[in-house]
Amino acid sequence: MVTTARPPAPLTRHLGPNWYAAVMGTAILATAGNSLPAPFTPPRPLLDAAWALSALALLVLLAARALHWRHHRDQARAHLLDASVAPFYGCFAMGVLAVGGATMAAGKDVVGEPAALAVAWVLWTAGTALSLLAALVVPYLMVVRHRIDGVGSATPVWLLPVVAPMVAAALGPQLIPHLPEGQARTAMLLGCYAMFGLSLLATLLLLPLVFARLLTHGPLPLALTPTLFLVLGPLGQSTTAVNQLADVAPGAIGPAYAHGFQAFAVVYGVPVLGFALLWLALAVSLVVRAARAGMPFAMTWWGFTFPVGTCVTGAAGLARHTGLDALGWLAAALFALLALAWAVTAFRTVRGLLSGVLLAAPRPAA
Repeated sequence: MVTTARPPAPLTRHLGPNWYAAVMGTAILATAGNSLPAPFTPPRPLLDAAWALSALALLVLLAARALHWRHHRDQARAHLLDASVAPFYGCFAMGVLAVGGATMAAGKDVVGEPAALAVAWVLWTAGTALSLLAALVVPYLMVVRHRIDGVGSATPVWLLPVVAPMVAAALGPQLIPHLPEGQARTAMLLGCYAMFGLSLLATLLLLPLVFARLLTHGPLPLALTPTLFLVLGPLGQSTTAVNQLADVAPGAIGPAYAHGFQAFAVVYGVPVLGFALLWLALAVSLVVRAARAGMPFAMTWWGFTFPVGTCVTGAAGLARHTGLDALGWLAAALFALLALAWAVTAFRTVRGLLSGVLLAAPRPAA
């Protein structure tokens, strides 16, 4: 009787980089909740729990992905050469960055500020390096290795690797006050602005392709429809970045530039947040249409979480700089949407894990 040896770590064979979206979506709960104006701030224990859960999820996922690369390198290489999967490596960088940001926002209440600061520095440094690598390597692979069949292949997923440096730019300001005064703070501030520009201009190149695909080829396939929310990521995160950088600019650069950065936060942030709300309405409409047509659950549903969370932090930052109560209410309403989306998606993810459906080999496309 011949027996077939069971492959090592079989559960991790089809574990792709898209799973880091769950880490991002959980960490943003703590960061976004902490950014809300005082009347709307959720209870601290809930924010602390969201941070702890995101940190645990990151550790578990890092271990599982290490097993994936060790025992299933053929599949890992296939992911890199797959135009529909490779962009999700941006989620790896953003997951690391998001947990670092949540550690400073909420984790310091649990572990203390010195430990939280040390963890945040490590995760921000690693996440920034990974984000810049993703922003370079994934577009390179798309140009020279991936086979892309015209504009009809464009999806919002293409934004993931280039938006990762924007997350680093938005979270870097947490660390600037902890640097020595002078050159170190100025270099960090301007470095974050450089990553802001890198990500913004790359987004402006890709976003027209995504919209052109919708206009010329119609709605996305049902399973991909939630990825429309990914467009909110660079919009909300860039608004967050300029507001966070404006907060720390007075201690890092001369008064003339600091005042300019503070004005830029409002002049840039308000129009971009307006477009984000327009896109949110469009994305919700298309998701409702897809749901009526039988949209299945997939890991793409995590796209409902982190991008909306960046709009929460962006609106909260504008409320802080303008003193406008309406922006505070907007941030609170968006946070309620984020919390609902997280609860539904997390429940469906746990159920899919327990049933084994989410770890099974993907079905061939019809």
